[in-house]
Amino acid sequence: MLIPADGAERPGVVIVVYLVRRLALTFVLMFAVSTTIFMMLHMLPGDPVMAILGGIQSQPTMEQIEAIRHQLGLDEPLGVQYITWLSNLIRGDLGSSLITSRPIIGDLALRFPRTLQLVVSSLALSVPLGIGLGIVTAQLRGRGSDSIISATALVGFSTPVFVVALLMIIVFSLKLDWFPSQGYYPPSQNLSDFLRSLVLPSIALAIGPVASTMRLTRAAMVEQLGLDYVRTARSKGLPERVVVYRHALKNALMPVVTVVGLQIGHMFGGSVIVESIFNWPGVGNFLIKAIIERDYPVVQGVVLIIAGLFMLINLATDLFYAVLDPRIRVR
Repeated sequence: MLIPADGAERPGVVIVVYLVRRLALTFVLMFAVSTTIFMMLHMLPGDPVMAILGGIQSQPTMEQIEAIRHQLGLDEPLGVQYITWLSNLIRGDLGSSLITSRPIIGDLALRFPRTLQLVVSSLALSVPLGIGLGIVTAQLRGRGSDSIISATALVGFSTPVFVVALLMIIVFSLKLDWFPSQGYYPPSQNLSDFLRSLVLPSIALAIGPVASTMRLTRAAMVEQLGLDYVRTARSKGLPERVVVYRHALKNALMPVVTVVGLQIGHMFGGSVIVESIFNWPGVGNFLIKAIIERDYPVVQGVVLIIAGLFMLINLATDLFYAVLDPRIRVR
């Protein structure tokens, strides 16, 4: 929790104590997430053994089914399976895929950079564009252009990401043929093709964050521009750009920082849908395929990674918030 500083304690000590507490809470939450995901996955209908053996159409024998169950440890009681998985997790071993038998860590190491490329490019679009539009609409408050931009942002904020993605494929891939509708091209092989394949999924993932960042920035800027210190700065004859960008914007960005931090975590979650639609071979696409195939270890590992990232990003956001404003300290 962030509270105003009163100078009674040294800031460094307070931040260290806060960091230790938050890390301890993170481990507790990760344990709760791991337990919940494990139990929920094993309650779902479907049998991973049948997926391994090719489904009912392959007509596997009971001996084959039981042999695979024993080999994977799926014939053990659920409690024993959980303790085995948790003990491996504590040692940093996420296990192996039930379908491919490959170590999950290796697959994540290959796919995570691709998801990171998508999230970073979307973030690079959403933050500057959202803040810029928020500043412009705040200065145009009450005019027709302000209403148009705000209404457009509301539509972007309210539209689900899968609808945005499908509309972009229809317009920019099928109709105009400007960008590929699906696929991934490694930047090391062809940078031009990689950038073209990145455009649509990164924009689709950025639409919602752009709208929310713009709305929050506009509200914060409108509030700051109406305060006494801004009127004083204008009465001294300072140029409007100095008043807006050097004085008002600095204070208006405080709540925006918190929202941007949350958006990074949400982008990792939203990438699951975007990667599936655009066939982007990242962590999200990996998760969807694992869910379809009932590949329990992969689903558990990916969800834990995404949950852990979300928690660490929130922690970093809180600390960054305290650094930006010396009047704020952490408890």
